Amino acid sequence: MMFRIDRDVLAEAVAWTARSLPARPSVPVLAGMRLEVTESGQLKLSGFDYEVSAEVTLEPQTGEAGVVLVSGRLLAEITRALPAQPVDFVVEGAKAVVTCGSARFTLLTMPVEDYPSLPTMPPAAGRVGSDVFASAVSQVAVATGKDDTLPMLTGVRVEIEGDTVTLAATDRYRLAVRELKWQPEQSDISAIAMIPGKTLADAAKALGATGAEVEIAMSSVGGTGEGMIGFSSAGRRTTTRLLDPEFPKYRSLLPTEFSARADLPVGSFVEAVKRVALVAERNTPIRMAFRGGEVVLEAGSGDEAQAVEVLPVDFEGDDINIAFNHQFLLEGLGAIDSDVARLQMTTSTKPAILTGGKPVEDGGVPDYRYLIMPIRLSS
Repeated sequence: MMFRIDRDVLAEAVAWTARSLPARPSVPVLAGMRLEVTESGQLKLSGFDYEVSAEVTLEPQTGEAGVVLVSGRLLAEITRALPAQPVDFVVEGAKAVVTCGSARFTLLTMPVEDYPSLPTMPPAAGRVGSDVFASAVSQVAVATGKDDTLPMLTGVRVEIEGDTVTLAATDRYRLAVRELKWQPEQSDISAIAMIPGKTLADAAKALGATGAEVEIAMSSVGGTGEGMIGFSSAGRRTTTRLLDPEFPKYRSLLPTEFSARADLPVGSFVEAVKRVALVAERNTPIRMAFRGGEVVLEAGSGDEAQAVEVLPVDFEGDDINIAFNHQFLLEGLGAIDSDVARLQMTTSTKPAILTGGKPVEDGGVPDYRYLIMPIRLSS
């Protein structure tokens, strides 16, 4: 087996494939990356750990058919460091030789026969623009939980009804919901899937850079989507096993009536929150007092360091004092695709909703909503 290919093309493909490799594989062979030159001359790089698979197809300048398995992370480090010249990859017995300019690396190969076969892609369910897909997933993924003892909170729930896809995630302290349109293969499609949050975020970010449409494939497009989901775009494909579809009934948590509304300039408000938060101890809140045309931000109390900042805001409704975890607040503001954020509140102890400040026509709801639970203030 051998091939020659542009260094930048190879390095990018190896880096993308290596992202799916486990840091601590259960068996050594799962740390490998499979490289295959097909009879038709295509180069395929793939990785699989029984949960997540990744494969990218390239067109090398030259190639001879064959298959080899080498350390994926080592190959990624090597290709990233190579000079900007064509790369020659040749298998010589039990070793693979990588040559680029005056640089030469020799890698030990691993037993290909011990490597698991990649899963086949499930049936195609529909397509969506890569930029829309990447943006929507990033907006929702910020609210996924990090506690692996509660698997359903580490995932993103995907609900498909016709041409509408709804993404939702929560860690019990905030909830992010995003709706988007897509092009389904079947106009009456109805499906639910629970996707590991980190896997989905990584896939969306990588496929979002292709500039092409993303095809979404599901193992059960007419039911709960139990089993597997796949994403492919521009010669790249990834699959992942799904989590149990159990998820909180989140729609009932989203308030529809509010007693106060503040429109905040995102840039200056984020900077103010960051400044005030400098004196906030871990898990202590940022306090905000909305009244008139301003908001007073405060952190710290008593003998501790304190910070106060006042910002003008477009405010309507009853005066309100409310407090939030500043990191959760900043992550919500960072996910909003707008220069102005709208914060809608009811009382100091009930959930608030953060959305973009763009007006919504015909009494509809914004396509992105970020619910954040306030922290109760001591009286």
